[in-house]
Amino acid sequence: MTTTDIRTDLSLSVDRVIAAAPEKVFNAWLNPEMLAKFMRPGPDMGAPDVKNDAREGGGFEIIMKAGDQDLPHRGTYKKIDPHSQIVFTWESAFSPSESEVTLDIRPEGDGSHITLTHVTFYDEEKRDNHQGGWTQILATLDETLTA
Repeated sequence: MTTTDIRTDLSLSVDRVIAAAPEKVFNAWLNPEMLAKFMRPGPDMGAPDVKNDAREGGGFEIIMKAGDQDLPHRGTYKKIDPHSQIVFTWESAFSPSESEVTLDIRPEGDGSHITLTHVTFYDEEKRDNHQGGWTQILATLDETLTA
């Protein structure tokens, strides 16, 4: 695909309340063992391989497993604001290197409200597929942290 195939006007947002403190939710996103437990965008996907350098300017690689197929994703941490925000690039065969994800985490009752915003996609279909994937990932995060 060429840069003309990149749609900077496409974005998505997913909100979820998680019954865990903001610190716990925030830390889960930077811990490779925790990422391997919840970074599953589909119900039948196996645990991914995760490597990360959780610091601003550091990178990560997540190889998701769909049957016998490996789906590599990688990115760079652009901003890490303890317990409230993480911003990172999100690059895969399904999203361009210009794609960016922002996690905003704030206290809500005894838990946390997380808003995940993802911008820049190849097309509407890829955006819609990511919407479903991120929704599933946040549900799995909730289950993982409250189990």
